[in-house]
Amino acid sequence: MFAAAALGATACASSAAAAPESLRQGLFGRDQFDSRQAGAPPVARYVAEDGAGFIVDRSQGRVLLKFDDDPEVWALLPQAAPRGDVIYKNDLGEPVLRATRLGGLTVFTHDRPGGSAAALVGGGAALRLQPLAAQALLERLAQASARASRAAKRLIAFDADASPTSAALIADAANIVSEALVRVSRRGDGRAVLSRVKQVRLAEGKRPDVKLSQGELQVTVAPAHGLAGRPSSDRILAVAANEH
Repeated sequence: MFAAAALGATACASSAAAAPESLRQGLFGRDQFDSRQAGAPPVARYVAEDGAGFIVDRSQGRVLLKFDDDPEVWALLPQAAPRGDVIYKNDLGEPVLRATRLGGLTVFTHDRPGGSAAALVGGGAALRLQPLAAQALLERLAQASARASRAAKRLIAFDADASPTSAALIADAANIVSEALVRVSRRGDGRAVLSRVKQVRLAEGKRPDVKLSQGELQVTVAPAHGLAGRPSSDRILAVAANEH
């Protein structure tokens, strides 16, 4: 075991590809569509009507999503909706993507909570974590602590136990925690929320989780689940703010 750090998920590159006839096909795969429709890559790039670009990766079991301007990768769960639509939600149960039966795709963001239509524009690279050595892990943990401490205007120490298997995921989780705390600091109640967090502790477990106990923000990651094995920044923020 060794102490940990923070790292964002691997950056994605997009490659040119012909758009399929159906956006829904591009998101959910060929076997759910008429055989006359062209297949789409399992990793696809979309652009929303407001210009925001993002990657959807359905090659690894869970659907993963990453926006071009955000280092966080979001792991989504499907839920059936009226009229044959499918909604993909984050770990707070909030909608992130909606695919209609007719092929339309809508993406929901903090800036556009009402949704923005998106179009498939090509393929992309899979969203994966790269292995991380112990020293690099320590450096990333220190970076996450520094970023969170600047937001809080006081020290917030990050500590973690990690194995070679969990190191990259714990690093990614630490980065996500720092992002959540920075977002909290921009809120009107940010100072009060941040006063509850004295330190951050990351560890391995069977399922992803986050708790706040006596000033310690405890984040659990589950390496067996890949990028889906850590809580999102939205969930971390909600726990820190006592909203969930």
